[in-house]
Amino acid sequence: MENRLKETDRYWNVLSLAPLCLLLFFLTIIPLLSLIYTSFFKVTWDGGYLYEGIGFQNFFDLVENKFYIPGVKNTILFALITVIIQVVIAYAIAIVLNKIKYRVIYLSIFMLPILLPPIVIGSIWRLMYGFDFGLFNYLLSYLGIMPIDWLGDPKMAFISIVILDIWHWTPFSVILLITAIEGIPKDILEAGLVDGTNFLKEAYYLITPLIMPTIIVASLFRFIMSFKVFDEIYLLTQGGPGTATEVVSFSIYETYFESDNIGLGSAMSVTTLILIILIMYAVQKIYIKLRLNAHD
Repeated sequence: MENRLKETDRYWNVLSLAPLCLLLFFLTIIPLLSLIYTSFFKVTWDGGYLYEGIGFQNFFDLVENKFYIPGVKNTILFALITVIIQVVIAYAIAIVLNKIKYRVIYLSIFMLPILLPPIVIGSIWRLMYGFDFGLFNYLLSYLGIMPIDWLGDPKMAFISIVILDIWHWTPFSVILLITAIEGIPKDILEAGLVDGTNFLKEAYYLITPLIMPTIIVASLFRFIMSFKVFDEIYLLTQGGPGTATEVVSFSIYETYFESDNIGLGSAMSVTTLILIILIMYAVQKIYIKLRLNAHD
């Protein structure tokens, strides 16, 4: 009787998951297979889409594409810089907020950049970066410093996008890290205080090892999200000057919608997906290794 009940429960569990699996299949698997399929064709429009099989030619063309390769380099550099700075700043803020009594109020303020629509963020920062009337150049002029062409100079344009992204997404990491810190048993922290541990030692020797898995997860999330950066680029620089702020997502957008090269755009998307999967796999291996070391 008991075995029959277990089999019935197993049957209903599988049945309850079936709609979700079907939804996942139609919304994820089929579009992904369609994307991979299209990447092997040259797609043209003649009253309807015409598919001409060209094998791996679209992937070979990526090497010579003047936007995609710089876009990959910029995206990886952008992701590394923003993730490292964001996690470090978020960790420091989370440590400080953990010591403050009314931290919910401060957290609510920190969350504002995440809640703002992209068009609002782009408008705000375009005004702040303006060469003639921007806030930053006004402050520089007030201090007797020459104004900076934040969005017109290739090096400064990239730095400007990095600054914007750090401001926009650091609160995301703050929320993850402070939640992890609050989950640390109080008796562990109190034991550290009894042993004479000061604020910095507590953060380095007690808190950091305990929340390291969360730090890695936050870094992984932000790294993947950095590969999807688009709004800031589109609203502020359009990938320029030149290819200074060209990123993968904007290269794919230009290829698909402005050049109407669906086959090449699909190849770009597939290549980017493979790159992200490889990065996720590497980070997962590091994460598992750190977890094992933490348990040891």
